[in-house]
Amino acid sequence: MIDERVIVAGFGGQGVMLMGQILSYAATQEDLNTAWIPSYGPETRGGTANCSVVISKARINSPVVSEPDTLIVLNQPSLDKFEKKLKKGGKLLVNKALVDTEKIRDDVELYAVDCNKIALDIGNLKVANMVMLGAYIAMTDMFEKEAIFAVFDQIFTGAKSKLIDMNKQALEAGIKAIEA
Repeated sequence: MIDERVIVAGFGGQGVMLMGQILSYAATQEDLNTAWIPSYGPETRGGTANCSVVISKARINSPVVSEPDTLIVLNQPSLDKFEKKLKKGGKLLVNKALVDTEKIRDDVELYAVDCNKIALDIGNLKVANMVMLGAYIAMTDMFEKEAIFAVFDQIFTGAKSKLIDMNKQALEAGIKAIEA
């Protein structure tokens, strides 16, 4: 049975909320139950931002994620804030460009991806979140990349449609970073 509780955290402006929304939309497309709850710090851009995503085949009784199965962190303050909440044996996915991996708990599975470098190699630091999302997809095998691509087609419309190809490239690079 699919039952995944995720916290995604980073600075405002890193695309944390978008990552959570995409996961939630993909789950809906796959006929799964899902809940997405955003949480913002006092500033929108540059402040702290996180969201919780619950994905389940069963009915979701509570959207609150107090002990995530997976924690995705894009910066050090987010790791400092949420690492202790990650369940023992859980998966921790970090952007190693902005997170010190030396002092991470030894009772979790650590996946460190240099999202910033990969995004810059693609040509835009703003797709670091999609690199991380790709890494998550590869790490969990929860969704096929085509399910995420379908969500891109739904959310990147009008003038934003020009972002689809770069976001697809970033997602695929994140998948390769985990599979390598």
